[in-house]
Amino acid sequence: RAGRVVSVPSRIVLTGFSGAGKSAVAPFLAQHFGWDVVDTDRLVEEREGKPILTIFRDAGEDAFRDLESAAIADACAQDDVIISAGGGAVLRAENRQTLAKAAFVVCLEARPQTILARLTSRGNTEQLDRPLLASDDPLSRITELKAARQHLYALCDWAVHTDGLTPEQVAAEIIRARDERADDILAAAGRVEAMTAPAASAPARTLHAVPEGAACMVGAASGEYPVFVGWGTLSGLGGLLRDAGLNRFAYVISDETVWHHLGDEVEASLRGAGIEFDSYTVPPGEASKSLDTASALYDWLIDHRAERGHTIVAVGGGVVTDLGGYVAATFARGIPLVHVPTSMLGQVDAAIGGKVAVNHPRAKNMIGVFQQPRLVLADIAVMRTLPEREIRSGLAEAIKMSFLDSEEHVAFLEDNADAILKLDRDATVEAVRRSVCFKAAVVSEDEFETTGRRSVLNYGHTLAHAIESTTGYSRFRHGEADGIGMMAAGQMSVAMDLLAPQVLGRQRALLERCGLPTSADGLDRQRLLDAVALDKKVQDKKVRWVLLEGVGRPVLRDDVPGDVVASALDSVLD
Repeated sequence: RAGRVVSVPSRIVLTGFSGAGKSAVAPFLAQHFGWDVVDTDRLVEEREGKPILTIFRDAGEDAFRDLESAAIADACAQDDVIISAGGGAVLRAENRQTLAKAAFVVCLEARPQTILARLTSRGNTEQLDRPLLASDDPLSRITELKAARQHLYALCDWAVHTDGLTPEQVAAEIIRARDERADDILAAAGRVEAMTAPAASAPARTLHAVPEGAACMVGAASGEYPVFVGWGTLSGLGGLLRDAGLNRFAYVISDETVWHHLGDEVEASLRGAGIEFDSYTVPPGEASKSLDTASALYDWLIDHRAERGHTIVAVGGGVVTDLGGYVAATFARGIPLVHVPTSMLGQVDAAIGGKVAVNHPRAKNMIGVFQQPRLVLADIAVMRTLPEREIRSGLAEAIKMSFLDSEEHVAFLEDNADAILKLDRDATVEAVRRSVCFKAAVVSEDEFETTGRRSVLNYGHTLAHAIESTTGYSRFRHGEADGIGMMAAGQMSVAMDLLAPQVLGRQRALLERCGLPTSADGLDRQRLLDAVALDKKVQDKKVRWVLLEGVGRPVLRDDVPGDVVASALDSVLD
């Protein structure tokens, strides 16, 4: 179990795509620790007396991978080394096992545009001779190849996003992670097995290059779309619609409070882009997410002779993006949709992934469909008008994403929680970016929840929705209910000997630090269980709980004993 004493090995391995910065960062790490650098690609070339391109051409990729595996094994047999692994080293499970057993494994991440710029910079042009990058369109090839490997790069102990950072800054982050986090990470139960086991397959579709200013792309059956995350970007809404070909007519749906603060800026942006529009506002709050409100919106669209070539633009929090998305999906059998989430909850979660719905009096989000937007624009600056409670509530979703994602993601929130609560520009933009990019990757793998991969995003939600429905959607914000639900799911995980209590303690501490409840009084256990039984994710009358086996290791279980569920509920019901 996590918590046992381990010896941190005197080896650090750097994985990641070519151009992510491994060769540039390794010398700074070596200088700090007084270790040597071993580059496995260079080791293969030295042993064979020929460049990798020639090995690929003469012997084929399989032969090269055999040589690479031997080089990795030899490098891991050395002490006091920084190992720079080739971009494809993670493809073989045996390599991942060797690396996990021998070293603290750090993946360096970078956007495709950053990678291409590095590979084509002065003194680096020879790197485009790498056999798998040979292409008339190297950016598309990098994007395609990186997407195909991304699920394997994610099998690491730590990840550092290197865009905009110097090699020295990246090295400093790795040093901090090793000094402060490696003990707990390396002691986690099942670590080597998790990094060795076959990972969920990468998206079957190929994602194109991320547009300038976008944080990531979401792959969907209806087509991929960008998610833009930034500060002060709302004024660019009209231009983004125009560039996406959505410039015929915009029907803007918002709530009264949001429109009071942002309506003038939205209207000015649309006018500036030459886009005609009309707007409709609903009362703020969960009560607006209803069939009655949807029907009123249908009347409005019919009155204005809305057409399939027109666009619905949902400007607001999760209620508005859910409602606007549901109307866009069902009016005239579907018209284009754009999300402009204005709440923390909407930006880190609700606006990404295409799940849109309205509530039924007996169950939240029970009436809904999948409708992917054409683009998402998240302007962090607009949250300055939000009450503090809304910021805290939305952060629950960011915390959820981090525990589903990685140790490094959790540590970022732990290190920056206070700054994010104050809406510090850099910290908050990065927090939202990390959440949306994680969710985008999950949705791209399993858009319609057919493989179970996307279902892990419901961590804490099963009980949270029950809490909301049994309290009339009035007592708790969604994120507040989520925090309670996450604690109950964590308690089940510990009770079933899946999760170390220390991890549950970290979750509790982070939730409480962000001012979120981890328990509630005045709730009836049986009423909650009855509501859980109506959950959309119930299969064959069995509740599928999302539990944790560790940070970044969610699991779906439908065999949680009733007494374990009851005990977990009691633990969060004061």
